[in-house]
Amino acid sequence: MKIAILGTGSWATGLARVLNDNGHEVLLYGIDQNEIDDINLRHCNYKYFQDVRLEESIKATSSLAEAIDNADYILITIPTQFVRSTLEKVKPLLKKKVTIINASKGFDLDTSSRISDTIRSVFDENQINPVVSIIGPSHAEEVVIRILTAVCAVSLDETYAKDVQLLFSNQYFRVYTSTDEVGAEYGVAYKNVIAVASGIIAGLGYGDNTRAALITRGLTEMIRYGVVKGGKIETFYGLTGIGDLVVTCSSVHSRNFQAGYAIGQSNRAIDFMMHNTKTVEGIRTCKVIYEDVKTHDYGIEIPICEAVYQVLFEDANPQERIVSLMLRDLKPEQLTK
Repeated sequence: MKIAILGTGSWATGLARVLNDNGHEVLLYGIDQNEIDDINLRHCNYKYFQDVRLEESIKATSSLAEAIDNADYILITIPTQFVRSTLEKVKPLLKKKVTIINASKGFDLDTSSRISDTIRSVFDENQINPVVSIIGPSHAEEVVIRILTAVCAVSLDETYAKDVQLLFSNQYFRVYTSTDEVGAEYGVAYKNVIAVASGIIAGLGYGDNTRAALITRGLTEMIRYGVVKGGKIETFYGLTGIGDLVVTCSSVHSRNFQAGYAIGQSNRAIDFMMHNTKTVEGIRTCKVIYEDVKTHDYGIEIPICEAVYQVLFEDANPQERIVSLMLRDLKPEQLTK
Protein backbone atom coordinates (compact mmCIF):
# COMPACT_ATOMS: atom_id res chain seq x y z
CA MET A 1 0.00 0.00 0.00
CA LYS A 2 1.10 3.57 -0.65
CA ILE A 3 0.45 6.06 2.14
CA ALA A 4 0.83 9.80 1.59
CA ILE A 5 1.66 11.54 4.87
CA LEU A 6 0.79 15.21 5.14
CA GLY A 7 3.52 16.65 7.33
CA THR A 8 7.22 16.11 8.01
CA GLY A 9 7.17 16.75 11.76
CA SER A 10 7.73 14.42 14.67
CA TRP A 11 4.38 12.61 14.50
CA ALA A 12 4.63 12.23 10.73
CA THR A 13 8.08 10.70 11.13
CA GLY A 14 7.07 8.35 13.93
CA LEU A 15 4.03 7.01 12.06
CA ALA A 16 6.02 6.79 8.83
CA ARG A 17 8.42 4.41 10.55
CA VAL A 18 5.52 2.27 11.85
CA LEU A 19 4.06 1.98 8.36
CA ASN A 20 7.47 1.40 6.77
CA ASP A 21 8.17 -1.37 9.30
CA ASN A 22 4.89 -2.96 8.16
CA GLY A 23 6.11 -3.07 4.56
CA HIS A 24 4.12 -0.14 3.18
CA GLU A 25 5.38 2.59 0.85
CA VAL A 26 5.37 5.96 2.60
CA LEU A 27 5.97 9.41 1.17
CA LEU A 28 5.88 12.45 3.44
CA TYR A 29 4.77 15.84 2.13
CA GLY A 30 6.20 18.95 3.76
CA ILE A 31 6.98 22.63 3.24
CA ASP A 32 10.23 22.76 5.23
CA GLN A 33 13.04 21.94 2.81
CA ASN A 34 15.51 21.30 5.64
CA GLU A 35 13.28 18.55 7.04
CA ILE A 36 12.75 17.11 3.56
CA ASP A 37 16.51 17.07 2.88
CA ASP A 38 17.19 15.52 6.28
CA ILE A 39 14.82 12.65 5.50
CA ASN A 40 15.94 12.08 1.90
CA LEU A 41 19.68 12.77 2.08
CA ARG A 42 20.71 12.16 5.68
CA HIS A 43 17.97 9.67 6.63
CA CYS A 44 17.04 11.45 9.83
CA ASN A 45 14.81 14.27 11.06
CA TYR A 46 17.32 16.05 13.23
CA LYS A 47 15.02 18.90 14.24
CA TYR A 48 12.93 16.43 16.26
CA PHE A 49 15.11 13.34 16.80
CA GLN A 50 18.85 13.88 17.22
CA ASP A 51 19.73 10.21 17.72
CA VAL A 52 17.38 8.42 15.31
CA ARG A 53 18.50 7.12 11.91
CA LEU A 54 15.62 6.40 9.56
CA GLU A 55 15.36 3.72 6.93
CA GLU A 56 16.32 4.84 3.42
CA SER A 57 12.92 3.69 2.15
CA ILE A 58 11.25 6.54 4.06
CA LYS A 59 11.06 9.45 1.59
CA ALA A 60 9.77 13.04 1.62
CA THR A 61 8.75 15.57 -1.02
CA SER A 62 7.69 19.19 -1.33
CA SER A 63 5.29 18.25 -4.13
CA LEU A 64 1.76 17.57 -2.90
CA ALA A 65 0.82 16.06 -6.25
CA GLU A 66 3.72 13.61 -6.06
CA ALA A 67 2.86 12.65 -2.50
CA ILE A 68 -0.75 11.73 -3.18
CA ASP A 69 -0.27 10.29 -6.67
CA ASN A 70 -1.67 6.74 -6.62
CA ALA A 71 -1.89 6.78 -2.80
CA ASP A 72 -4.31 4.36 -1.16
CA TYR A 73 -4.39 6.32 2.10
CA ILE A 74 -3.70 9.92 3.07
CA LEU A 75 -2.49 10.38 6.65
CA ILE A 76 -2.92 13.83 8.24
CA THR A 77 -0.32 14.82 10.86
CA ILE A 78 -0.21 18.59 10.40
CA PRO A 79 -1.43 21.14 12.99
CA THR A 80 -5.21 21.49 12.99
CA GLN A 81 -5.19 25.12 11.83
CA PHE A 82 -3.69 24.04 8.51
CA VAL A 83 -5.83 20.95 7.86
CA ARG A 84 -8.65 22.59 5.90
CA SER A 85 -6.43 24.71 3.65
CA THR A 86 -4.15 21.76 2.89
CA LEU A 87 -7.03 19.40 2.11
CA GLU A 88 -8.53 21.99 -0.24
CA LYS A 89 -5.29 21.71 -2.22
CA VAL A 90 -5.49 17.91 -2.12
CA LYS A 91 -9.08 17.74 -3.39
CA PRO A 92 -8.49 18.61 -7.07
CA LEU A 93 -5.44 16.32 -7.20
CA LEU A 94 -7.27 13.13 -6.25
CA LYS A 95 -7.58 10.66 -9.11
CA LYS A 96 -9.14 7.78 -7.17
CA LYS A 97 -11.12 7.19 -3.99
CA VAL A 98 -8.94 7.14 -0.87
CA THR A 99 -9.18 6.65 2.87
CA ILE A 100 -8.28 9.75 4.86
CA ILE A 101 -6.64 8.93 8.21
CA ASN A 102 -6.58 11.77 10.71
CA ALA A 103 -3.81 11.85 13.33
CA SER A 104 -4.25 15.52 14.31
CA LYS A 105 -5.82 16.27 17.69
CA GLY A 106 -7.96 19.33 18.19
CA PHE A 107 -10.54 21.45 16.41
CA ASP A 108 -10.84 23.40 13.20
CA LEU A 109 -10.22 26.88 14.60
CA ASP A 110 -12.28 28.63 11.90
CA THR A 111 -15.42 26.54 12.43
CA SER A 112 -14.79 24.86 15.83
CA SER A 113 -15.60 21.57 14.09
CA ARG A 114 -14.02 18.24 14.88
CA ILE A 115 -11.37 17.40 12.31
CA SER A 116 -13.33 14.42 10.95
CA ASP A 117 -16.20 16.77 10.15
CA THR A 118 -13.78 19.19 8.51
CA ILE A 119 -12.42 16.41 6.30
CA ARG A 120 -15.92 15.37 5.22
CA SER A 121 -16.86 18.98 4.50
CA VAL A 122 -13.94 19.44 2.09
CA PHE A 123 -14.31 16.32 -0.06
CA ASP A 124 -17.14 14.95 -2.16
CA GLU A 125 -18.59 11.61 -1.06
CA ASN A 126 -17.27 9.88 -4.17
CA GLN A 127 -13.70 11.00 -3.38
CA ILE A 128 -13.16 9.47 0.05
CA ASN A 129 -14.06 6.42 2.09
CA PRO A 130 -15.32 6.82 5.68
CA VAL A 131 -12.81 8.84 7.71
CA VAL A 132 -10.63 7.07 10.28
CA SER A 133 -8.70 8.71 13.12
CA ILE A 134 -5.59 7.27 14.78
CA ILE A 135 -5.61 8.64 18.32
CA GLY A 136 -4.56 7.60 21.82
CA PRO A 137 -1.68 7.91 24.32
CA SER A 138 1.30 8.15 22.00
CA HIS A 139 4.31 10.44 21.95
CA ALA A 140 6.23 10.51 18.70
CA GLU A 141 9.51 10.48 20.63
CA GLU A 142 8.68 6.98 21.85
CA VAL A 143 6.92 5.62 18.77
CA VAL A 144 9.88 6.46 16.53
CA ILE A 145 12.21 4.30 18.67
CA ARG A 146 9.63 1.49 18.74
CA ILE A 147 8.59 1.69 22.39
CA LEU A 148 5.41 -0.32 23.04
CA THR A 149 2.37 1.84 22.32
CA ALA A 150 -1.40 1.29 22.12
CA VAL A 151 -3.80 3.60 20.27
CA CYS A 152 -7.27 3.48 18.73
CA ALA A 153 -8.50 3.51 15.13
CA VAL A 154 -11.79 5.40 15.32
CA SER A 155 -14.40 5.57 12.57
CA LEU A 156 -18.16 5.73 12.15
CA ASP A 157 -17.69 2.68 9.92
CA GLU A 158 -16.20 -0.26 11.81
CA THR A 159 -15.02 -1.92 8.59
CA TYR A 160 -12.66 0.96 7.84
CA ALA A 161 -11.55 1.19 11.46
CA LYS A 162 -10.49 -2.47 11.23
CA ASP A 163 -8.76 -1.82 7.91
CA VAL A 164 -6.61 0.93 9.45
CA GLN A 165 -6.07 -1.24 12.53
CA LEU A 166 -4.40 -3.85 10.30
CA LEU A 167 -2.48 -1.18 8.40
CA PHE A 168 -0.68 0.08 11.52
CA SER A 169 -0.57 -2.84 13.96
CA ASN A 170 2.69 -4.63 14.68
CA GLN A 171 4.71 -5.99 17.61
CA TYR A 172 5.29 -2.58 19.18
CA PHE A 173 2.31 -0.57 17.91
CA ARG A 174 -1.03 -2.07 18.95
CA VAL A 175 -4.24 -0.64 17.54
CA TYR A 176 -7.74 -1.10 18.96
CA THR A 177 -10.94 0.02 17.20
CA SER A 178 -13.86 2.22 18.17
CA THR A 179 -16.93 3.65 16.43
CA ASP A 180 -17.50 6.49 18.93
CA GLU A 181 -15.96 9.20 16.81
CA VAL A 182 -17.55 12.02 18.79
CA GLY A 183 -16.42 10.80 22.22
CA ALA A 184 -12.92 9.91 21.06
CA GLU A 185 -12.26 13.21 19.28
CA TYR A 186 -13.60 15.36 22.10
CA GLY A 187 -11.61 13.32 24.61
CA VAL A 188 -8.24 13.70 22.87
CA ALA A 189 -8.91 17.39 22.31
CA TYR A 190 -10.00 18.21 25.87
CA LYS A 191 -7.01 16.43 27.42
CA ASN A 192 -4.72 19.03 25.82
CA VAL A 193 -6.36 21.74 27.95
CA ILE A 194 -5.85 19.70 31.11
CA ALA A 195 -2.24 19.07 30.07
CA VAL A 196 -1.62 22.83 29.89
CA ALA A 197 -3.04 23.07 33.42
CA SER A 198 -0.80 20.19 34.51
CA GLY A 199 2.25 22.01 33.20
CA ILE A 200 1.20 25.19 34.98
CA ILE A 201 0.92 23.48 38.38
CA ALA A 202 4.28 21.79 37.83
CA GLY A 203 5.87 25.11 36.90
CA LEU A 204 4.38 26.67 40.03
CA GLY A 205 6.08 23.98 42.12
CA TYR A 206 3.14 21.77 43.04
CA GLY A 207 3.69 18.02 43.29
CA ASP A 208 2.18 14.62 42.56
CA ASN A 209 -0.79 15.09 44.90
CA THR A 210 -1.88 18.18 42.98
CA ARG A 211 -1.39 16.55 39.58
CA ALA A 212 -3.38 13.46 40.61
CA ALA A 213 -6.25 15.70 41.70
CA LEU A 214 -6.04 17.70 38.47
CA ILE A 215 -6.08 14.63 36.23
CA THR A 216 -9.02 13.12 38.10
CA ARG A 217 -11.10 16.29 38.05
CA GLY A 218 -9.96 16.93 34.49
CA LEU A 219 -11.40 13.57 33.50
CA THR A 220 -14.69 14.64 35.07
CA GLU A 221 -14.76 17.79 32.94
CA MET A 222 -13.82 15.83 29.83
CA ILE A 223 -16.72 13.45 30.43
CA ARG A 224 -19.22 16.24 31.12
CA TYR A 225 -18.34 18.06 27.93
CA GLY A 226 -17.87 15.02 25.73
CA VAL A 227 -21.16 13.42 26.76
CA VAL A 228 -23.16 16.61 26.27
CA LYS A 229 -21.66 16.82 22.77
CA GLY A 230 -22.82 13.27 22.01
CA GLY A 231 -19.97 10.98 23.10
CA LYS A 232 -20.46 7.71 24.98
CA ILE A 233 -19.36 7.79 28.61
CA GLU A 234 -17.41 4.52 28.36
CA THR A 235 -15.18 6.00 25.65
CA PHE A 236 -13.66 8.41 28.16
CA TYR A 237 -12.41 5.52 30.30
CA GLY A 238 -10.41 4.14 27.37
CA LEU A 239 -7.28 4.98 25.39
CA THR A 240 -8.70 8.13 23.78
CA GLY A 241 -9.94 9.39 27.15
CA ILE A 242 -8.12 8.69 30.38
CA GLY A 243 -5.24 6.99 28.55
CA ASP A 244 -4.36 10.05 26.51
CA LEU A 245 -5.12 12.32 29.46
CA VAL A 246 -2.63 10.59 31.77
CA VAL A 247 0.26 10.51 29.31
CA THR A 248 -0.18 14.08 28.14
CA CYS A 249 -0.49 15.48 31.66
CA SER A 250 2.54 13.55 32.92
CA SER A 251 5.15 13.68 30.18
CA VAL A 252 7.83 16.24 29.39
CA HIS A 253 7.41 15.21 25.73
CA SER A 254 4.02 16.97 25.66
CA ARG A 255 4.10 20.45 24.09
CA ASN A 256 0.96 21.29 26.04
CA PHE A 257 2.68 20.36 29.29
CA GLN A 258 5.80 22.27 28.26
CA ALA A 259 3.75 25.37 27.48
CA GLY A 260 1.97 25.20 30.82
CA TYR A 261 5.26 24.64 32.63
CA ALA A 262 6.77 27.80 31.11
CA ILE A 263 3.66 29.77 32.10
CA GLY A 264 3.73 28.37 35.64
CA GLN A 265 7.40 29.19 36.12
CA SER A 266 6.83 32.85 35.22
CA ASN A 267 3.41 32.89 36.93
CA ARG A 268 1.85 34.65 33.94
CA ALA A 269 1.04 33.75 30.35
CA ILE A 270 1.55 36.99 28.47
CA ASP A 271 5.25 36.50 27.68
CA PHE A 272 4.71 32.93 26.51
CA MET A 273 1.71 33.88 24.36
CA MET A 274 3.68 36.70 22.71
CA HIS A 275 6.80 34.70 21.89
CA ASN A 276 5.71 31.09 21.42
CA THR A 277 6.39 29.68 17.93
CA LYS A 278 5.40 26.03 18.53
CA THR A 279 2.04 24.42 17.91
CA VAL A 280 0.23 24.06 21.25
CA GLU A 281 -3.16 22.54 20.47
CA GLY A 282 -4.38 22.99 24.05
CA ILE A 283 -4.35 26.78 23.73
CA ARG A 284 -6.67 26.83 20.71
CA THR A 285 -8.79 24.00 22.09
CA CYS A 286 -9.27 25.82 25.38
CA LYS A 287 -10.67 28.83 23.53
CA VAL A 288 -13.03 26.70 21.45
CA ILE A 289 -14.42 24.76 24.43
CA TYR A 290 -14.71 27.79 26.72
CA GLU A 291 -16.58 29.83 24.12
CA ASP A 292 -18.80 26.88 23.20
CA VAL A 293 -19.88 26.31 26.81
CA LYS A 294 -20.39 30.04 27.43
CA THR A 295 -22.47 30.39 24.25
CA HIS A 296 -24.73 27.35 24.73
CA ASP A 297 -26.86 26.36 27.69
CA TYR A 298 -25.37 22.92 28.30
CA GLY A 299 -25.85 23.11 32.07
CA ILE A 300 -22.31 21.94 32.85
CA GLU A 301 -19.37 23.38 34.77
CA ILE A 302 -15.82 23.35 33.40
CA PRO A 303 -13.78 25.09 36.15
CA ILE A 304 -10.34 23.86 35.02
CA CYS A 305 -10.88 24.86 31.41
CA GLU A 306 -12.27 28.19 32.57
CA ALA A 307 -9.23 28.80 34.78
CA VAL A 308 -6.83 27.97 31.93
CA TYR A 309 -8.76 30.30 29.61
CA GLN A 310 -8.48 33.14 32.11
CA VAL A 311 -4.74 32.58 32.47
CA LEU A 312 -4.15 32.37 28.72
CA PHE A 313 -6.48 35.04 27.39
CA GLU A 314 -7.29 37.34 30.30
CA ASP A 315 -3.83 37.51 31.92
CA ALA A 316 -5.13 36.02 35.16
CA ASN A 317 -2.51 35.10 37.77
CA PRO A 318 -1.92 31.30 37.62
CA GLN A 319 -1.17 30.97 41.34
CA GLU A 320 -4.35 32.82 42.27
CA ARG A 321 -6.45 30.72 39.90
CA ILE A 322 -5.14 27.50 41.48
CA VAL A 323 -6.11 28.78 44.91
CA SER A 324 -9.56 29.78 43.66
CA LEU A 325 -10.16 26.24 42.37
CA MET A 326 -9.38 24.89 45.83
CA LEU A 327 -11.85 27.35 47.39
CA ARG A 328 -14.84 26.40 45.25
CA ASP A 329 -17.97 25.30 47.11
CA LEU A 330 -17.50 21.96 48.86
CA LYS A 331 -19.53 19.09 47.40
CA PRO A 332 -19.62 15.27 47.06
CA GLU A 333 -17.27 13.83 44.46
CA GLN A 334 -19.17 13.26 41.22
CA LEU A 335 -17.33 11.71 38.31
CA THR A 336 -19.95 11.94 35.60
CA LYS A 337 -22.14 14.95 36.39
